[in-house]
Amino acid sequence: MRGRSDKLFCDLHCKGAYHYRSALENEPRFFNQVDNQLKQNRRLLKNYNKSGKAIIRKDLLIEEGFNPNYFTHYWKNTKGDVYLFVYEYGFLRKVEHTVEKYVLIKWQEYMEK
Repeated sequence: MRGRSDKLFCDLHCKGAYHYRSALENEPRFFNQVDNQLKQNRRLLKNYNKSGKAIIRKDLLIEEGFNPNYFTHYWKNTKGDVYLFVYEYGFLRKVEHTVEKYVLIKWQEYMEK
């Protein structure tokens, strides 16, 4: 190797490859885990809510990797129901005939008030 006596890598490519491999071997950081779960939750809510409002069984979403403990904000309607949102897609837990379901909605302008 040429250069400084304390040089660790032969060039930028070697340095980048080393750090990439070491990042794969280490556990993901907490921020990355939260961000990945939020992205997955948003993707699932978007896929199941094509029309702006939908109802889906809770266990179906959970099977696909949805985690209701990860959300970005909430909104409370006039009835007192609290919708949890993952960015612009929201969900509300409901129980109908002993079956847990989620009511899926999309953020609307009137909710900002």
